[in-house]
Amino acid sequence: MKTALFDYYLPEELIAQTPVEPRDHSRLLVYNRQTKEILHKHFYDIVDFLKPDDILVVNNTKVIPARLYGEREGTHGKVELLLLKRRDLAHWDVILKPGKTARIGTVYNFSDKLKGTITEIGEDGQRTIKFSFDGVFENILSEIGQMPLPPYIKEKLKDKSRYNTVYSKVDGSAAAPTAGLHFTKPLLEKIKGMGVTIAEVLLHVGLGTFRPVKVDDTDEHAMHSEYYEVTQETADLLNNAKKTGRRIIAVGTTSVRVLESATDDDGVIHAGHDNTNIFIYPPYKFKTVDALITNFHLPKSTLLMLVSAFADREEMLRVYETAVNEKYRFFSFGDATFII
Repeated sequence: MKTALFDYYLPEELIAQTPVEPRDHSRLLVYNRQTKEILHKHFYDIVDFLKPDDILVVNNTKVIPARLYGEREGTHGKVELLLLKRRDLAHWDVILKPGKTARIGTVYNFSDKLKGTITEIGEDGQRTIKFSFDGVFENILSEIGQMPLPPYIKEKLKDKSRYNTVYSKVDGSAAAPTAGLHFTKPLLEKIKGMGVTIAEVLLHVGLGTFRPVKVDDTDEHAMHSEYYEVTQETADLLNNAKKTGRRIIAVGTTSVRVLESATDDDGVIHAGHDNTNIFIYPPYKFKTVDALITNFHLPKSTLLMLVSAFADREEMLRVYETAVNEKYRFFSFGDATFII
């Protein structure tokens, strides 16, 4: 499909710069795929649209303070580094600014406890860096690293925990699974009390998730790869749910990517871990997901394409136009949609 088909007008003032407090007081647009009805609610109202036998699938990844600032050894030139994906204990795939001087063998100092050496040059400006450190890497990162907020957020984040979900567990993401940011612990307890089951999957979110598609045709877009895991317990739960007709609700496009990647052509969800570069855009037949909680996504992005495959492209553009007219807040710290 033509990338231009997924474009829409968004006034800059609707790009959320700070999160809503409390988390569940953000707005919620509910869209019904069958009736085409649009409802305007708040996120805490989501309990009115859940059923006791629903399965809510969340991504328990945790965003790390992946942005580092340092100096090039020898020249003292400033460098900004963003951790993308961990290869092993010491090696990471990264993006650096400026990148032109980041040649193999270049050494950067980030603190008296952390330095790194470029070992590989990859595609799209990526590099692989080998860190040497004095102490525990994660502890050093928590001391000197900053949360990797998207470039459209200009405000400084006062509380690092606010760019993580309340159920985040496993370190490894360079960006948040933002649909989950709306949940509070009391709201989750209320949902569980209704009889809804919470199932956890893991996908470490990379920056490619948020990048606009730059080619004119979707067939020419090279999709990024992200690591995911599905436990046997979760696979069994979801397979049983499908057999008994229980609704599987994905919290966020990252959960969708896991579920659709782990499901075979016969509709069976398999436990395990892998890297996925699944690219979902119209027309796509979903194998597992019945409903979707998600944020409002960037124009021409793979995420807008995914929700357009789930709920019809023209209808989603109508939903987005409605959201703009109603002055919803967009992107990572913005409001949510529930597509049922």
